[in-house]
Amino acid sequence: MRQAAIGESTVNLTSPVNLTQGAYEKLRADLLSCRIQPGTRLKIQDLCTRLSVSLGAIREALSRLTSEGLVVAEPQRGFRAAPISPEDLRDLTTVRIEIDSLCLRQAVARGDVDWEARLVAAYHRLSRTPAHNVNDPGSTTDEWAEAHAAFHRALVEGCNSPWLMRLHNQLYDQSERYRRLSVSVAPRRRDIGDEHQKILDAVLARNADKAVELLSKHLKVTTDILLSAALGETPARRRAARK
Repeated sequence: MRQAAIGESTVNLTSPVNLTQGAYEKLRADLLSCRIQPGTRLKIQDLCTRLSVSLGAIREALSRLTSEGLVVAEPQRGFRAAPISPEDLRDLTTVRIEIDSLCLRQAVARGDVDWEARLVAAYHRLSRTPAHNVNDPGSTTDEWAEAHAAFHRALVEGCNSPWLMRLHNQLYDQSERYRRLSVSVAPRRRDIGDEHQKILDAVLARNADKAVELLSKHLKVTTDILLSAALGETPARRRAARK
């Protein structure tokens, strides 16, 4: 039995609880990064073999992921990765902009100097983390993805509302799958680092209107890239869908 010392206590790394948590975290990371493609059927026995865990551990992990909207349970058919669609992306982006804008306005109004310091630190980490894999320029590194999530979370956490932060986190996770898919089709002229810098500058200047405008544009760009390319929509079709 393997154990790891933490201070004066020990943790059993092979306990059912830790194995289940490990399976959940691995599957969640694979779903968010689209290493498991949206819509893919999830075969429980295959997952048990790949992750070296029990049937019960996989079922519990899938149940948790279903409650988060990352997995879909189909009666008599099992589980599959939640699918994506242009309709879902448009709806998700609209709701995310509404929630994140509310969070950001409250953060600008309520955030203290400690919040500003955490935000600057999150931006610094993001700006210094390599974004693309050397052997696969069409994908982002997991380290950059984590830093990106931390920056967007730091932007809004000054709102001091646990409920708003829960909504932000849920919407961010759903958007992350789309963002990962947009990387390979994004135009090279897009300077996402500059977008982040301008949002940061507006927030630190306590210009809520400008910050919200820049954040909204930042989120819409990713959506438009996917609707135009990966999801096969043209600008004309997008305009028609909005009517």
